[in-house]
Amino acid sequence: MVHMARNMRVPQNSASLAKAKKMTLEFFRMCCRSVPEYVEIYSLYDIVSPSKLCSAVTVEVRKNSNVTNPKVIDMLLFKGMEELTNCVDHSKQRHHLVGKYAIGNQGLEEELGHKDQGSSNFMKNFYSINYF
Repeated sequence: MVHMARNMRVPQNSASLAKAKKMTLEFFRMCCRSVPEYVEIYSLYDIVSPSKLCSAVTVEVRKNSNVTNPKVIDMLLFKGMEELTNCVDHSKQRHHLVGKYAIGNQGLEEELGHKDQGSSNFMKNFYSINYF
């Protein structure tokens, strides 16, 4: 599955919104098919299941579901392919994937909720702004 990420290329300009949406769907499917392999490569079984990681990918893709400009969609697909390629090439380390996809903002808020009970408001704001 990982080799598929290296072969897929985003077109420079999608001819239409339909073509851009089709490419987005293909990219999303490729990401979800690759998730079990990434969980194995980065030893994430102790932190997150493949299904939860697929859910995190779904959230990331749906963040931009309201975009209707094909050129902007192409740019977002390019950035997504870059992110996927960085994972394939091990340009990212395990903690990068854990922080962005496995734990995310919700996990950080839960973690901070337990650890910073005695912290000042300044430190709470600092953590909430600087971690994501």
